[in-house]
Amino acid sequence: MQWNTPVAVGKPDFQIESFDELLFVGSCFANGIGQRFREEQFRATVNPFGTMYNPASVLHTIERTDVVPRVAFITLGTNHVYILKETGQIVDNCQKRPARLFDERELSVTECADYLRRCVEVLRSRRRDVHVVFTVSPIRYAKYGFHGSQLSKATLLLAVQEVLQAIRNLSQTMPPSFGGGTGEAPASYFPAYEIVLDELRDYRFYAPDMLHPSEQAVEYIFQRLADVYFSDAAKRFLEEWRPVKEALHHRPLHPESTEYLAFKAKVNEKIQRLKEKYPLLEIVDDENPL
Repeated sequence: MQWNTPVAVGKPDFQIESFDELLFVGSCFANGIGQRFREEQFRATVNPFGTMYNPASVLHTIERTDVVPRVAFITLGTNHVYILKETGQIVDNCQKRPARLFDERELSVTECADYLRRCVEVLRSRRRDVHVVFTVSPIRYAKYGFHGSQLSKATLLLAVQEVLQAIRNLSQTMPPSFGGGTGEAPASYFPAYEIVLDELRDYRFYAPDMLHPSEQAVEYIFQRLADVYFSDAAKRFLEEWRPVKEALHHRPLHPESTEYLAFKAKVNEKIQRLKEKYPLLEIVDDENPL
């Protein structure tokens, strides 16, 4: 007997390799997933200019950052934007200034799609083999009302679909030397939103505020993503890395004891063997460095 409705995740045209340089831009859901990648030793940059919720602000981050990723994850939260009345420009952060200084507006599907298309263009202008993964955050925005939140998500989903279809059409007309004619496209969609709402579909997978996904839900989504997007080599590294990661998070009761010093020496030996096998590995554990 099946107790949930699994969401199908399409296999992408590329695979994520160990230690790939990645960029995560978007809502606080991007922060959670991006941090999981960092824990697994990917070279992940996560929201370098703060959390961004709408397509315009995501574009602003991509234009400003000097990160040149092989894979970029764009996580969209809302189509609502705030415009500073004095300049008429969309702001990425209101910085707790009075609400009277801003106008709130909803971007249309076409406007969202245009911002997202420009995100892809900027990333590809810096690195031709970049792959962009679009996701829509499962975080619900109660301040819009739940119907309004659903309308916002629907706008984002339609915009992503419009961009992906345009990219697929373009890839068919480009010569093979530019990656055309193969059916491959430099962008895809990962259904994080659908997994939380349709597959998990239970308040036990939400944080106490009943709006944000819980750590368990974020972990589940990371595992679903890894199953499809990670290469076999990346999966093998994760298996080898797991016991070392667990050891690094060990908190001893007696850090000066002979037993713990022996434990540290053994872990450091494992780390050294991993570094010899994986030269790109640069372990950083600020909480408990060995």
